[in-house]
Amino acid sequence: MLRRIEQGQGGSQQDGGTPSSPPPKQPGGAVPPSSGSDSSRLSSLQARRVSAPITSPQAGSYFDLKTRVQNKLLAEIDPSMDATKTDDVRRTIQDLFEQILTEENIVLSRPERARLFEQIAAEILGLGPLQALLEDDTITEIMVNGPKNIYIERKGKLHRVPITFESNEHVMRIIDRIVAPLGRRIDESSPYVDARLQDGSRVNAVIPPISLVGPVLTIRKFSKNPISIEQMIQFGSITNEAVQFLKACVEARLNIVISGGTGSGKTTLLNVLSGFIPSDERILTIENAAELQLRQEHVVTLESRPPNIEGRGEITIRDLVMNALRMRPERIIVGECRGGETLDMLQAMNTGHDGSMTTAHANTPRDAISRIETMCLMAGMDLPVRAIREQIAGAVDVICQQARMRDGSRKVTTITEVSGMEGDVITMTDLFVFEQTGTENGRIIGRTRPTGLRPKFMDKIEAAGIHLPPSIFGIGERRRY
Repeated sequence: MLRRIEQGQGGSQQDGGTPSSPPPKQPGGAVPPSSGSDSSRLSSLQARRVSAPITSPQAGSYFDLKTRVQNKLLAEIDPSMDATKTDDVRRTIQDLFEQILTEENIVLSRPERARLFEQIAAEILGLGPLQALLEDDTITEIMVNGPKNIYIERKGKLHRVPITFESNEHVMRIIDRIVAPLGRRIDESSPYVDARLQDGSRVNAVIPPISLVGPVLTIRKFSKNPISIEQMIQFGSITNEAVQFLKACVEARLNIVISGGTGSGKTTLLNVLSGFIPSDERILTIENAAELQLRQEHVVTLESRPPNIEGRGEITIRDLVMNALRMRPERIIVGECRGGETLDMLQAMNTGHDGSMTTAHANTPRDAISRIETMCLMAGMDLPVRAIREQIAGAVDVICQQARMRDGSRKVTTITEVSGMEGDVITMTDLFVFEQTGTENGRIIGRTRPTGLRPKFMDKIEAAGIHLPPSIFGIGERRRY
């Protein structure tokens, strides 16, 4: 593995490992695109890019020092070392680093020495400039828009950070380091990829010619300690009454769809709800890039696979859903329905695999029904719309709507029952609805309140031995008033 890392650093070496001189600066400190097969394309995109920050001479000499020490360090590391033993490798790097500084009579202050070592260690063992951001638990998303523009999301708000990559090639090395262990690839013939980090964080990368600003990397971080239902109640994302209701729905094996926009917290809620599944049931999870964090023992995780360089070997979500039916699942959890696999998911829900869950992108529960209907049509089956709607009405019991509010908070805004059909229309009943009561210091104040209506599937919940008090649905409150 270290040998591959050394080769990956070859972008800063020429013939036999001699460090190359830094590229000449252009006015304003921008670095011109490197020569190569794509130099003309990169130069044509240069005018569209955001200007890079002005680089000081001190920064240039620091970069030269970092490159020289890093290359010499890589040349002296034993390639046969087990790179998975991070602590041992880090100690070895530390010893060699101190030795190199002593041999070359490089004098650095204690903070400069520590900073240089951490940057080099991050390049060898981690994800370079992004390593510090990945270790910051307050950051929920990292967005790299080319080498010079890096943004983060913290508490639902976007901020630009004063961290940069050296070049487009530097960003590409980090992207390759993420996708290579997963057997995935990214190049001009396949210029975008979904992947994941070892901790389950979701990764998406897009490179030129699709991206006009250089390589773009988006990392959706997940907490090392998954958010608990108690924390969601504390944050105001959901109320205790709604939690009791959803817990009863999961235990009674009702089929649930979690709907919401990008970054609204669908996967987080799916993780929380999956925690209510009894530990003695066999659960199959199907995802494009595995990121669910189920705590039960009997869990089988399946992950789709893109085609290889010859265009063969692709395994789609739909293939996995159909195969999952032969694996004796008691619950099927699909990370996200995006296309024709939705029809197979509905078939599974309708043929004895009740208690299944999935997520979908939609703005409202009604939009979620329309999206599911459209995705079923993408399966290529020549089915009448009414037949599809009957499948949806028979399969889906509850739609839980998530939203990211203006203040950056995530909230469950609606919990809706799919009641049945009237004519050709799927009927729905809102059971819980978020009511905003005001704002305080820029934060939205409100509560997900019951509407006072009981769902028609209460007999299923009670048949499972679960008895919810009427106050959960706000019935007692209406009587008092």
